[in-house]
Amino acid sequence: MHRHRKSVWTNSLLSITLSVLIGITFIFLFAVLLSVIMYYVLGDMKVSSVFSVVAICAGTYSATYICGKYRRKRGIAEGVMCGVIIYTVMAILGVIFLGEITGIKKLLLLVLSGGAGGVTGVNSKRPKNYME
Repeated sequence: MHRHRKSVWTNSLLSITLSVLIGITFIFLFAVLLSVIMYYVLGDMKVSSVFSVVAICAGTYSATYICGKYRRKRGIAEGVMCGVIIYTVMAILGVIFLGEITGIKKLLLLVLSGGAGGVTGVNSKRPKNYME
């Protein structure tokens, strides 16, 4: 008899936690990449606010796309939930390091990009060699 080990993606709490960690990592990596482009290629700091919004949206979208692709259900709800949790983490870090809470516009951006990523991930092709 074969043992069947459950996937990380079958547990919703664990999969959302993993997606949030992936999202925060992607946001950091996108921010570093766009900062390097802004400093070395553009040589101008005028577009830093635009690049930060792009990094936040791209990181959240990527993480919720992965969650939706592997969970295969409730894409918009779990994407929005991931966006809200990422916003909460960003707000806590903003209070700790900057002394101020992030704006409500970022919450809206994170919720929209999280929902879009979750829906797109659920409606994408199944991953190869994935068994639940």
